[in-house]
Order: sequence, then structure tokens, then C-alpha cells
Amino acid sequence: MSNIILLGTRKGTVIFDRINTGWRPRPITHAGIPVCYAARDPRDGTLWASLDHGHWGTKLSRSRDQGATWEDLMSVKYPEGARHIVNYMPTPDFDPEAPSAQAEYSDAIVYKIWNITFGHADQPGRLYTGTIPGGLFVSDDGGDSWELNRPLWNHESRGGDLFTGDATSENRWSGTPASIDYGVFEPGIHSIIVDPRNADHMYVAVSTAGVLETTDGGQTWAGRNRGMLMDYMPNPAAEWGHDPHFVTNCPGQPDHLWQQNHCGIFYSDDAAQNWKKVSMPDAGVHFGFPVAVDANDGLTAWVIPAKADAERMAIDGGLCIARTTDGGQSWQTFRNGLPQDNAYDLVLRHSLDISGDCLCFGSTTGNVYLSEDRGESWQCLGNNLPPIYSVRFG
Repeated sequence: MSNIILLGTRKGTVIFDRINTGWRPRPITHAGIPVCYAARDPRDGTLWASLDHGHWGTKLSRSRDQGATWEDLMSVKYPEGARHIVNYMPTPDFDPEAPSAQAEYSDAIVYKIWNITFGHADQPGRLYTGTIPGGLFVSDDGGDSWELNRPLWNHESRGGDLFTGDATSENRWSGTPASIDYGVFEPGIHSIIVDPRNADHMYVAVSTAGVLETTDGGQTWAGRNRGMLMDYMPNPAAEWGHDPHFVTNCPGQPDHLWQQNHCGIFYSDDAAQNWKKVSMPDAGVHFGFPVAVDANDGLTAWVIPAKADAERMAIDGGLCIARTTDGGQSWQTFRNGLPQDNAYDLVLRHSLDISGDCLCFGSTTGNVYLSEDRGESWQCLGNNLPPIYSVRFG
């Protein structure tokens, strides 16, 4: 069972410690700096935070003494010559299905380090980060240096190898609204999944493009979007253009994957070869951002429903969490201990986590809730925190 909870918030990193009487927050660290993501490496206990400093730009921050002190790293950057095809802000006549008459290129810079994922147990120095505008970076020395995964960056689904010249294929990676704060509309990698059975087998999820898989350690990548649907596109079942909000799997049954998608909840029991939509819109279980999966049972998952699209808040002013134990064939909703009147919380893609029977989530209105009975009842750990971007047990 985890003894700490790490929160990445709009104004710093907040750590809760388990004590005899419950949970106690420490004083905030990285005070005043947006923290996109914070997590603990289960292999060696190192704490990590992704900083989004308005003046100094993006940084990674690392603590090797359980948060007593932190050191900032600035080594995640694109190599010289890294270009990408610029995506435009959506307009009423924006048509993502129409090829551009002429592509517009931009030198790549890191707008946001969107997540941090820890490598396989057999690779103690391996870490991954996903960025906006859609780069996967790899470190093999515990975060001291980073290298862009070029086969994914140069994938034919986003124009081919732009290091060597202009596009040789159509760019199918569109932008994410999460990048609009930076004055752009670019894609981003928010989910990275390492197969616990095989370090060379991984998935990434891109907003907005879809899910990709590698079975050879990142040398080649293939789209894994069969069965996913886009209600807003002329061809809802197109190969590319999907907007998974978050993708994860069951550690004990890694071929079971789940995603909370812009257009519903999707589940795969065959290693993402096929996806099945398992939403229940009539019960309000459809749109949202985060998803958590039981560590041993791939059929059991939790989501936090929300209203789409412009409203993006709790449904009918009340928070609830939904759980399935049969692969999405049925869902139960739980509200005990959660506010049911005038609640305007939204829970972002990295802001729900699970450890054993405990679940924890944080909202954009600065509220943190914990359940110790698999989501059936909840207690509030804190109000009036900064908007919460990520929640991870440590």
C-alpha cells in the first residue's frame, strides 16, 4: 500500500503522507510554478515533477531524498533539425480531412513535458517523457540526458522524416486544446505504457492522433486504433485523428487496455488490436478524462464522468465515480462522500490514480478525494488547493 500521494498543481507540488490518523499534506514545493505531472519512480523511490515555468520554460525536477530537496534538470530538448508540420487553431471552416495545399513547417521546441513514465524493472535508468508537440523522449541515465525517439517523430502518419526534407506523406496528427495556453494548437503525448512482461513492447497515446504500438523498443511504430470512433469526423472510424484523453492498462493482465476518449470509453482485451466502445450515455458514463484500472483484474476500471464539451464540469452539479467489473458491459456509479450540489469540479486526464483498494482524485477546483473501498465511499483530503493537474500514489 502506498504511503504518499503526489499532486501536480497550478502552483506547485503537494505531497500527502499517510499517518496513523489519515493523510497529512506537506508544505507546497515548487511554489508558484505550474507542475504538469508529479510521480514517484517505484524502482528507486526518486520523486519527479514536470515544471512549466512561465519565465524559464519547461524543466524536470528530481528529488532523491523523498522530497526534502529538489534539483532541476533542463536537458529535455529537441535536437537541431527537428521540424514538424504546424497545426492551426480550429475555425468554423477547419477541415482536418482535407490535405493542406502546402505544409507549413516549424522548428520543434518543448512547450510542455506532459508526463513522466518509468522504464521496465530490468532497465533501472530508463525513463520516458511525452511532450507537446508530440515527442517521445528517452533517458537511460536516470534523467541526466534525454534523446528524442526519431522513428515516432518521423512516422509517416505525421509527414515522414522532416530532418531530411519536406513531408513525404500527409500529417494526420492534429492539435490538442491543452496546447492553446502556449498560443499553438499542436499534438501531445500524454500516455506512455510499458509492458511489464517485455521492455521492448510499449504504447503511446497522442492527442490528437490515436494510439501507437512498438514491439521492438521504439524502432518501429504502428497505429492501434481499430474500433475507436470519432463522432465529430466525416468518417468516424478513420485510421487517424482520434482523441484519447488517457490510456492505461492492467499491470497483472497487460493485454487489457482502457481509455477515456473524447467520444466515449473504449476497452481492449487483445493488446489494443481491437477496441470496443463501452460507454453508457443514458447513465451519464461517456465523456471524461481519466481512467484507472485494477492492478490484477483487467475487467475492472473506474472513470469520472463529466459534461462535454464547452461546459466540462461535473454532471448536474454533482460529482460521481463509475466502476465496471465486467469489461464495460455494466457500470455502477458511487456518490457517497462526494458533493452533490453546486459542484463544478473537472478531473483532468492524469488526476485519478489507484493503489490496491485505494483511489484518489483531484479536481480543477482544488479538491482532493480519497476512497479506501474501491470507490464506493469517499473522504475529502483537502479543499482550496490550486487547480490539480495530476494525482499519483507513491
